[in-house]
Amino acid sequence: MSDALIVGAGPAGLMAAGELAAAGHSVTIAEAMPSPARKFLMAGKSGLNLTKNEPLEQFLSAYDGRAEVLRPILAGFGPPEVMNWAEALGQPLFTGTTGRVFPKAMKASPLLRAWLGQLEAQGVTLRRRWRWTGWDPSGAPQFETPDGPVALHPRAIVLACGGASWARLGSDGAWADWLSEVAPFAPSNAALAVDWTDHMAPHLGAPLKAVEWRAGDLASRGEAVISVRGLEGGGVYGLTPALRAGLPLTVDLVPDLDAAALTARLPAKARLAHWLKNTLKLPPAKAAFFFEMTGGAGLPRSEWTRTVKALPVRHAGLRPMDEAISTAGGVRFDALTPELMLRDWAGVFAAGEMLDWEAPTGGYLLTACMATGRWAGRAAAKHLAQTA
Repeated sequence: MSDALIVGAGPAGLMAAGELAAAGHSVTIAEAMPSPARKFLMAGKSGLNLTKNEPLEQFLSAYDGRAEVLRPILAGFGPPEVMNWAEALGQPLFTGTTGRVFPKAMKASPLLRAWLGQLEAQGVTLRRRWRWTGWDPSGAPQFETPDGPVALHPRAIVLACGGASWARLGSDGAWADWLSEVAPFAPSNAALAVDWTDHMAPHLGAPLKAVEWRAGDLASRGEAVISVRGLEGGGVYGLTPALRAGLPLTVDLVPDLDAAALTARLPAKARLAHWLKNTLKLPPAKAAFFFEMTGGAGLPRSEWTRTVKALPVRHAGLRPMDEAISTAGGVRFDALTPELMLRDWAGVFAAGEMLDWEAPTGGYLLTACMATGRWAGRAAAKHLAQTA
């Protein structure tokens, strides 16, 4: 039997496995799916945003209430370290104009192949279709496997089971039934449900660009796409914490013009549609969205400027959690030691999205998953050395 067991072959689990193997320990990874890192591969279809190249303090601000607990972890493996790690695996990178960092290949599969090859060379064993089903009476983790039920007795365990979204890719949150001190799951980086009228049919798939979304104290200049089911994209994803709390959503359709400048552009007798199209030069999708949210062209002239600057967005709430990019909730940090070991389970560590933190898209999610995996793997290696 291996010294260490990793449950989950996503970025956090693979990172933990590499650290344990580098410390000289035998490592087995148990993965429920037929292939590893499926959510990682899915993320790579849109370019694989590995991290964001910005100073640590600015980077940490994306984690809001979890910034301090994550500080030492991200200080050890933040944007510069992620970039060096990927390049060491033979994956050249580039940094976009917003600071987001991508592989030049613009997909995840070459990086994953190199990563898995490195782990195989280190002697790490990957068991596919091994689904964790809880603990046996002795406290050993149990698995359903192609060869029947198996219980393992490693000396250290790193749980890297993912969150509770995208169950089809392996992150179903079922593990929460077997651990205590788990904060309830909630969608994060989620799309909004909107019941469009037929008026919006020609604009489905169109992006709303050069806007500023606001909900509570949160604001975002990102774009969102008018999809069949609602609004999707970074512009609304980052506002999920405020939207979960039921705070209203507004959008500024012309954030680079203040109210005074807009008022100065009001012609004496122009119709609203003419003002939006010919004076403000709103693209067709943006103008259509304005009328969809206001209910038509009957808006009083005195409300035009205010509404363009703070258009109330009518929606039916967040899309279901399983459609969200990530989840909030999970293993609470007060149930963990600073080394990410479960206080009630000596030698059992947790890492990745199954921890109770959330962050916006843009490289923050993936970096923290890898960083916590690395941290837990190193802590598990130290535990093995101390208990040998």
